[in-house]
Amino acid sequence: MKRACVSGFTLVELCVVLAVMAIIATFSAPSFFAWQMRDQVDARARSLFSTLSLARAEALRRGARVTLCRVDAARHCLVSGKACEGGITDWSCGWALFVDRDGVPALLRVEPAISSIAISGAATDLSFTPPSGQVIGGFRSFDFAPRGADSAAHSEARRCIRIAAGGRPRITHGGCGASA
Repeated sequence: MKRACVSGFTLVELCVVLAVMAIIATFSAPSFFAWQMRDQVDARARSLFSTLSLARAEALRRGARVTLCRVDAARHCLVSGKACEGGITDWSCGWALFVDRDGVPALLRVEPAISSIAISGAATDLSFTPPSGQVIGGFRSFDFAPRGADSAAHSEARRCIRIAAGGRPRITHGGCGASA
């Protein structure tokens, strides 16, 4: 009687492959989470950067004051130092951009809150004024980092936006030492 040859994997081979895959997944998970956090910080920094660029451009185009402020869930500007939902007092509450139309603020853009990213920086609203889009109050900066993370351990995830007195923002990797 001839024995039929069956091709395939044995149970031992399958277990070895699964064990190797589990080891690889275990070692790659921290890198994946660090990459994901770095990506979230970068996306949030780019969002504020585009809002700042829009604010300057609109001040130039409209010939009117454009103001950027931290907002609560109802889209009302928060007073400097006032906490939003969750007790957060930095710019991670979210922000809104308003243009002054005959003394009445008109909403241009809103960004929602993301509490996992800490955004320290300018303590007050930023106003861009015509005719050159200058920022009232001179140089400003914003520091982006994962909330609750050790600054030294997550330095590669930090971003900095600096705004010159002329109103032009610039984004760089790493922290900038902005104060809240």
